[in-house]
Amino acid sequence: MTEYYAKRASEYELVYEKPERQKDISILKKELSAEFNGLNVLDVACGTGYWTQFIAKSAKSITATDYNQEVIDIAKQKDYGSCHIDFKISDAYALTNIENNFDGSFLGFWWSHIPIQLHKEFLDVFHSHLRQGCKVIILDNIYVENSNIPISRRDEFNNSYQSRKLKDGSSHEVLKNFPTDEEIKIALASYSDDLRIDRLQYFWKAEYKVK
Repeated sequence: MTEYYAKRASEYELVYEKPERQKDISILKKELSAEFNGLNVLDVACGTGYWTQFIAKSAKSITATDYNQEVIDIAKQKDYGSCHIDFKISDAYALTNIENNFDGSFLGFWWSHIPIQLHKEFLDVFHSHLRQGCKVIILDNIYVENSNIPISRRDEFNNSYQSRKLKDGSSHEVLKNFPTDEEIKIALASYSDDLRIDRLQYFWKAEYKVK
């Protein structure tokens, strides 16, 4: 999947241009622009910085990480206003060389790519960098027939996969999960007592404070 997202960097944001998703995206842009007022935010798996640019409208600073230099290079070209941005190449499952005192954090469209059996491994590392009371927002896709790529198979852990094709003609199998509210609550139960999940037509958004 790392190779896939490196190759996809130049066409990464085309998914946000789908006409049927514009109403939801407009709502999320407005919400995220005001969510992290004055906070120092950790943005894990930031990709091309599409959502980072809206977080920057209210955040004090953002440390934005991704595994691929290709997407970071695109993210660096965006306008983040007066918000201080520090881009770092980092494996989301290790988050090495990252500070441990963030009071805000964002996971945008990364949750769906975490294998179910690795939820705890990732979440333990992720939360080790967050202060008690840190505000966390997670944003990801809801599966909608004829808008999402069909699921091609499931594995023994019930992870779902899609078969995707890039403009260069290459085909890739990509892990892409679409969790229920209950599955999200179970995964995050150890980290927060005030989890709230909202669903639009095409996207879900979870918000909580680290306990």
